[in-house]
Amino acid sequence: MSGSSCSTIRNTITVISCLTAAYTSYKLYQATKSPLRNIPPPRNGVEELIGNTPLVKIKSLSKATGCEVYAKLELCNPAGSAKDRVALNIILTAEKMGLLTRNDPNKQGWVFEGTSGSTGISIAMICNALGYKAHISLPDDTSLEKLSLLESLGAVVNLVKPASIVDPDQYVNAARKACDDLNASGKGQGVFADQFENEANWRIHYQTTGPEIWHQMDGNIDAFIAGCGTGGTITGVAKYLKSKSNPYVVLADPQGSGFYNRINFGVMYDSTEKEGTRRRHQVDTIVEGIGLNRITQNFKHGESFIDESMRVTDKQAIGMAKYLSINDGLFVGSSTAINAVAALQLAKRLPKGSRIVIIACDSGSRHLSKFWKEAKVVDNRINVDEILEVGEFS
Repeated sequence: MSGSSCSTIRNTITVISCLTAAYTSYKLYQATKSPLRNIPPPRNGVEELIGNTPLVKIKSLSKATGCEVYAKLELCNPAGSAKDRVALNIILTAEKMGLLTRNDPNKQGWVFEGTSGSTGISIAMICNALGYKAHISLPDDTSLEKLSLLESLGAVVNLVKPASIVDPDQYVNAARKACDDLNASGKGQGVFADQFENEANWRIHYQTTGPEIWHQMDGNIDAFIAGCGTGGTITGVAKYLKSKSNPYVVLADPQGSGFYNRINFGVMYDSTEKEGTRRRHQVDTIVEGIGLNRITQNFKHGESFIDESMRVTDKQAIGMAKYLSINDGLFVGSSTAINAVAALQLAKRLPKGSRIVIIACDSGSRHLSKFWKEAKVVDNRINVDEILEVGEFS
């Protein structure tokens, strides 16, 4: 074969190789541009759907404040709230400790909890997915939607009168007693979830929620805002974020809760909670899921990472819920609305362009008969200045 023929063959092969590489690169590029590229693979059970929730920019608040305000949509978890993470980790931790055994033919496993609603719903869902039974004690003035969800999930529901934590019949104490009674009877294997004191609570937010937010914000976050019920979410997320940079952490607190004074003044007390003034025993507010007047183990681990607490009134939260629904299509519950009000207050003090993340805890669909009964009658034209004006504490 002549030299010119070999050269021609080599050139042809080179051209073909280049064209093949170019075509492969083009196909790979097209694949990365495809809207299907981020679709997750099939899961083995509903419990595997928990976490990796979306983060969305709240356009109305961002435009109104000049800051970038984002919501971590924990309401997108399969049972509809941030409590899915906690419930699953509590159960998995109990399994690791040998306190629960899946599909035990000799003893049915039970998970007991005292809760104002969302944690109970998460526990009930996960128990169904993993083969356990749920027994939930809660105040008898909890929203009807939460009660219906628990019953629909097949949980045993124990309604008790609202009471102080020192009362043996208070819902947390009632759950603990029911668990002890089962274990003493030998008829089952019971675990008391104890979300307020169980450190599996804050740890799962440190391991998952915090890193997710950091990744979704590309490490560029100036402030983080969450409410505090058990203390798990704000502790876990704040602890993680503070280990990466130094965002300003705000605890958004409803009226009547003691965390506002605890963070800002070092005293766990609120004057509206004095004897004879409260509508209900835990916290004098229409808000469910956050607010407390005692220090929990989960809160203790995160208190040093919280820079400030902002108080939000019921009326402010109600106004914000309607505002977000009308202006952003975000139909949120009461605790999310409180976080959004705090974001609005904080944004007025931060430099323009600052990036704020709040927790969007659950949907408004769980609050139709109480919180949204008030919010739905708010004028659709409400603006951010009106939200901050209403219901201010004197």
